[in-house]
Amino acid sequence: MCRSIRTLHNFEPPATEDEVTAAALQYVRKVSGYRAPSAANRAVFERAVAGIAAITRDMVDELVTAAPPKDRDIEAAKARSRTAARPGRR
Repeated sequence: MCRSIRTLHNFEPPATEDEVTAAALQYVRKVSGYRAPSAANRAVFERAVAGIAAITRDMVDELVTAAPPKDRDIEAAKARSRTAARPGRR
């Protein structure tokens, strides 16, 4: 999975539209192989991002869980700690 795509489900506050769109953009970039599409592919690329963002928003809104919502700041601190623990990282 692309490391730039973050988990969006079960956070308080819920994922923003910007976060959902950013995840969709990363997915489309990965699948298409383009970081930025050519002019000939721009419309298709943008439609794909919009479509995947809409589907992602629907999915995240409809998922259910019994687990309490995660705190973004705590999860970010855990991620920084894991990164710092990797060999060759300071």
